[in-house]
Amino acid sequence: MTAQILEPRKRPTQERSKVKFDHLLQVSRDVLLELGFESFTCEEVARRAGLPIGTLYQFFANKYVIVCELDRQNAVAIASELDSLAAELPTLDWLVLLDRLVDHMSRLWINDPSRSAVWYAVQSTPVTRSTAEVTERELAARVAHVLAPLTPGTPRDRRKIMAEVLVHMAYSMLNFSVRDLQEHDEAIVELKRLLGTYLLAAEAGAT
Repeated sequence: MTAQILEPRKRPTQERSKVKFDHLLQVSRDVLLELGFESFTCEEVARRAGLPIGTLYQFFANKYVIVCELDRQNAVAIASELDSLAAELPTLDWLVLLDRLVDHMSRLWINDPSRSAVWYAVQSTPVTRSTAEVTERELAARVAHVLAPLTPGTPRDRRKIMAEVLVHMAYSMLNFSVRDLQEHDEAIVELKRLLGTYLLAAEAGAT
């Protein structure tokens, strides 16, 4: 496995193929959550999906590509919420925005345990980690865009780094919050404190 960005061999354009593509991804979530990444195989996904293994390979070269696509899929719901919050600007201040965004992400993680399984899976190899970093940076770019009118005293380059720190910290803490024996609500409170304190300090240092 060389350093590269892992993507599907093709993304379907016809409805019938889209149904198969989405079905394979949903079954992959179930298999990953049940068996873990080490025991996760393309053969098992195809078997449970009721599709020939060749159909899976039309879309995905291997299991590493699948988990990276699941990671991208996970980012979509967060990006959608960011767009909704951005539509309310400038009426929101950034602390309110941060609070609502973290609450939204918290619900996603607590209601869908596969999100944590996907996150741990993409951390398992250098190439999946590199691909996940690209997905995080793309999400961070949207965060930076939303933060722009809320943190006018912060230079663009610094805001970009701030957004990347915020996203990475949020992902790490959200996955920590759903570990066994961990008090999720308490972890979310601490996440809000961490992010809020960081943003306050960063904005104060920029002015």
